[in-house]
Amino acid sequence: MKRVALYARVSTDFQTVENQLQELHRIANRMEWEVVAEFTDQGISGSKGRDQRPGFDRLLKGVARHEFDLVAAWAVDRLGRSLRDLVLFMDDLREQRVDLFLAQQGLDTSTASGKAMFGMLSVFSDFERSLITARVKSGLQRVRSSGVRLGRPPTDPAKIEKAKGLLAAGTSLRQTAKLAKISPAMAAKIKAQMGEVAAVPADSAAKIPSV
Repeated sequence: MKRVALYARVSTDFQTVENQLQELHRIANRMEWEVVAEFTDQGISGSKGRDQRPGFDRLLKGVARHEFDLVAAWAVDRLGRSLRDLVLFMDDLREQRVDLFLAQQGLDTSTASGKAMFGMLSVFSDFERSLITARVKSGLQRVRSSGVRLGRPPTDPAKIEKAKGLLAAGTSLRQTAKLAKISPAMAAKIKAQMGEVAAVPADSAAKIPSV
């Protein structure tokens, strides 16, 4: 008999997981599955990560330990809100040779048609990811072409000069950063450059790039 884990989730505290579980139990009885575990998340959005969904986290740990042969849920959106998240979850199941059943979508990866549908989901997930990447690159290019500078803005020269004066006076990096209103990393970079300038001949010091 196939060992099955049921997973149910609702997004608000005003809803209940009982309807989902009852229907899944009816399906399990009809399919002659043995329900060995139930995992639920009450009042938690499907967009939340595993660390914020304790029921889903326990389910995945059970999958890793191969405590069941199949995971059953009422619908795909009970597992997550994005196609990519679903495919990643199904990859975890496949690695442990655990199948997935989704009542509303009629998906059962223990069947040939279910395996074929999973393959299609993987293709669409890759397509979705490539579209997102293309949109991001296009957006960045459009911003650059409009003359907008991307990345971290340059440090105010006045702050750099103040930091140099403080460092030359023996002020610590942390205190210099605080007084000059720059990051400790920037203070360390300025100090390193000051050391480089001091270490080279005067006629070549001008070649050291400024911060």
